[in-house]
Amino acid sequence: MAVRPGRRKGVHRFRTAIGALVVALTAGAAVALPAAPADAAGSGAKVVYLTFDDGPSTAYTPKVLNVLARYGVHATFFEIGENVSAHPSVTSQVARQGHSVQNHSWSHPDLRRLSASSVNSQVTKTDRAIRAQTGRTPSCLRPPYGGVNASVRSRAAALGKQVVLWSVDPQDWARPGAGAIESRVLRNVRPGSVILMHDGGGDRSQTVAALPTIISTLKARGYSFGVLCR
Repeated sequence: MAVRPGRRKGVHRFRTAIGALVVALTAGAAVALPAAPADAAGSGAKVVYLTFDDGPSTAYTPKVLNVLARYGVHATFFEIGENVSAHPSVTSQVARQGHSVQNHSWSHPDLRRLSASSVNSQVTKTDRAIRAQTGRTPSCLRPPYGGVNASVRSRAAALGKQVVLWSVDPQDWARPGAGAIESRVLRNVRPGSVILMHDGGGDRSQTVAALPTIISTLKARGYSFGVLCR
């Protein structure tokens, strides 16, 4: 059946939107997320998702938690198993304050380069470390570097994990300055955006400094903040 030009454009827009959502959120198993971005956008709700990688860090995770508590905002923390093992009380603090703690591998390798058994070890060891501190087994996996291919997807699915990436990356890991981090987030955020930042892996003082402006500005724009992967 021929597709009329107007309908073809609509189909293209639909496929583009679905493709963006898949890249941002569901590169792994199809698992429904609470207040999923697609639902939020469709209903007119302005919801964004703050996520933090590479912790826990004794230097910066508590500072991030203090800012989030000050503004009454919850976030999702993708933690490295080695860091959880080294700083278990920080992971416990993240969970006690109502945030979601999820899996970011044991030692931050590129999962695309590992054997199936090595991927399983990276994920399951981290699961055990997080569960010991939170009482919950992570339901989501964020592969280091965002490195996803068919093998990573299938291995994550076999472990019962949804792969969660992001749609806004201010590259705070490069320490471009708090102002640059703020502007990159605020310029690119949309309803349903998943914002990538870091609370570990190096000096995250610029991220901590940028966070109050990001949160207060988004609140002033009418956004609320959701949590992924409960």
